[in-house]
Amino acid sequence: MRAPLYWLLLVAHAVDMLAQTLRKKQVDTGFGNCTGCIACSEVNGCSSCQHRLFLFIRREGMRQYGKCLHDCPPGFFGVRSQDLNQCRKCRSTCENCFSRDFCIQCKSNFYLHKGKCLSTCPPGTLTQKSSQECKEECEHGSWGSWSRCTRKGKTCGSGWGLKTRVREAGRDEQEVTTCKVLTEWKKCSMQRSCPAGKSHRPKKGRRRPRLYLARK
Repeated sequence: MRAPLYWLLLVAHAVDMLAQTLRKKQVDTGFGNCTGCIACSEVNGCSSCQHRLFLFIRREGMRQYGKCLHDCPPGFFGVRSQDLNQCRKCRSTCENCFSRDFCIQCKSNFYLHKGKCLSTCPPGTLTQKSSQECKEECEHGSWGSWSRCTRKGKTCGSGWGLKTRVREAGRDEQEVTTCKVLTEWKKCSMQRSCPAGKSHRPKKGRRRPRLYLARK
C-alpha cells in the first residue's frame, strides 16, 4: 500500500514543480499570463482578447508572443475591428503615431509636419529642433467678423454688394518673419433700400477698404 502512495505523491510533487516553473517563466516573459485573453497558449501567449482590449504581438526571431493590453505601447497604434482589435507598428520614421498615416512624434533626425516625419522641413516652414517640428513661418489668429454688406461705399441699396473680413497678423516666436494680413471677401445681397436723399455711407473711421483675398 505504501509504495503506490509514495509514487502518487512523487508524481503530484513533480506536476506541482512543473506548474511553478511554467508560472515563473510566464511572469518573466510578461506574455504568458493570459490576462484578458479569450484564447491563450503557454508557448505563444494570447491569440485573441476580450472586448475593448488590443492584441499586441512581440516577435523574437521565429517566435511570437501575444498579450492583451488596454493601450498599445509607443511605436504602435490601435486598430479596432469587429473580430479583433490589434496593435500595429508605426512607420519606421515615427516614434509614436495615431494611425499608419499620421505621426504625432518623430524619431531622431526627423521633423513632424502635418502628421508626416520628414528629414527636412518644406519651404515656408521653420525647423524647430527642440520639438522636432516644422513650424509655419506665420501663425495667424482667428478670422474677424464679417463687415456690413456694401456697394459703392453704401450700406444700403439694391442688388449685390461685398463684405469683407480680416485675419489678424502675427509673428513667429523668434520674430524673424512678419506675417501678412489676410483679407477675404464674398458676395452678399443688399438688405434694404436707401431712403430718398440719403446715401448711408459707413461712418468715418469704421469704413473698411475694399480688399481682395490675399491668402498665403
